[in-house]
Amino acid sequence: MLNFDKLVKNYYATLHNIPEPAFQEFRTAEFLAAQLQSFGYDVQTSVGGTGVVGTLKSAELGPTVALRADMDCLLHQINGKDTAVHSCGHDGHCAMVLTVAKLIADNQPTSGSFKIIFQPAEETLQGAEAVYRSGIIDDVDYLLGVHLRTKAQAPMGKATAAIYFGGSSVLRAVISGKTAHGARPHLGISAIDAVGAIIYGVNAIHLDPTEAWSVKTTRISAGNSANAICDYAEMYFDLRAQKNELLQELVKKTMDTIKNSAAIVGAQAEVQVVSGVPAAIYYQPLVDVAKNCIIKELGSDQLLPDEITPGGEDFHVYASKKPELKTAYIGIGCDMLPGLHDPSMSFNQDALIDGVKILESIVRTIYKELP
Repeated sequence: MLNFDKLVKNYYATLHNIPEPAFQEFRTAEFLAAQLQSFGYDVQTSVGGTGVVGTLKSAELGPTVALRADMDCLLHQINGKDTAVHSCGHDGHCAMVLTVAKLIADNQPTSGSFKIIFQPAEETLQGAEAVYRSGIIDDVDYLLGVHLRTKAQAPMGKATAAIYFGGSSVLRAVISGKTAHGARPHLGISAIDAVGAIIYGVNAIHLDPTEAWSVKTTRISAGNSANAICDYAEMYFDLRAQKNELLQELVKKTMDTIKNSAAIVGAQAEVQVVSGVPAAIYYQPLVDVAKNCIIKELGSDQLLPDEITPGGEDFHVYASKKPELKTAYIGIGCDMLPGLHDPSMSFNQDALIDGVKILESIVRTIYKELP
């Protein structure tokens, strides 16, 4: 039997040292593709841009099970320069999934197919959409994701069977007024006044207080003269909700509020959704399998409750586009400090071993117990 403890850490070390941002994961993809090919997978590259997919097919009919890992890193300003850093654990995700790929290849299921999906551009929330459009998941029945968690969320040695990510949307509003001399403001329509009214209006939005949601203005740019009435402004808004229906309601109310608030001062507002991801919706029998596998591999006292987070994840685009897709998404405790998206982030690499055990156990259980 393969001793994978060192293997997963070696994969992690290699990937950690070649961080690449969204849709630029060329060396990462090359390494992952070469490894999958050496395991005996049928490999496709340039999936959704820079993604890599490996497939094993058995002779007997059965479900198609897939593991997905994100590939990209973040760019941080360090000493005044954009620096690529794996500060979200995607190198760890790829290392775990690649190791599971090796274990499954060494002892393949007797029916169905198995896929490994290395997805680009999670950080920009564009990768899942691109991979979906490639048709790669058209035949997938079960899709499983994984994320390393911070120490506050999941200490080392513990794991959660379900991370319930929230849905999010980013809105862009363009405000149009009428310019005028600063000495004659009555002849103009101030986009700045509209911005103030919009911020007040958005902050006054009310939805069900028993549900988790938020809306906030995150960016404003306007004007280029200190003695003229500003006729143009651009605003961005971050919207979040734990339920997709609530997010849809929040988006509509925010767009209406922006337009109506601008109209109060005589300005016009054009509003559009520029990006976003849906909230998590999981297949409960698969979540139950994940819980049982965590207990089996780590012990009953190491299973954490389901985690609810307002953070977004483009993994959930897949089930949104293909509602019959059965998904689950686990979290691995690793004593990560100081936190995600911090360039100094570090974690206990022994957690990668836990992740491999749990993921392999879930995959094999799906083939045995789920239709």
